[in-house]
Amino acid sequence: MKERIKNLIYGEEGQGMTEYIIIVALIAIAAIGVITVFGDNIRALFKASTNALAGDQNVQVETRKFTGSVKKTIKDFANNKTQ
Repeated sequence: MKERIKNLIYGEEGQGMTEYIIIVALIAIAAIGVITVFGDNIRALFKASTNALAGDQNVQVETRKFTGSVKKTIKDFANNKTQ
């Protein structure tokens, strides 16, 4: 009984899962950052890819050059206008 309580107190069974959760959280934060910066261009590339797969022969990608910081929130992320 003493050994079981000692293992519960000093055991490291949950440590690996915690490390994986931290890594997944960092990857999610990085992905949100990339989408925030390059979101309009990514949307344009997916639109062009969808049109090409649908059979459109004259596909042109309309991307814009990144000129600085884009400040969007979750509420206005889908809007095409930048602040």
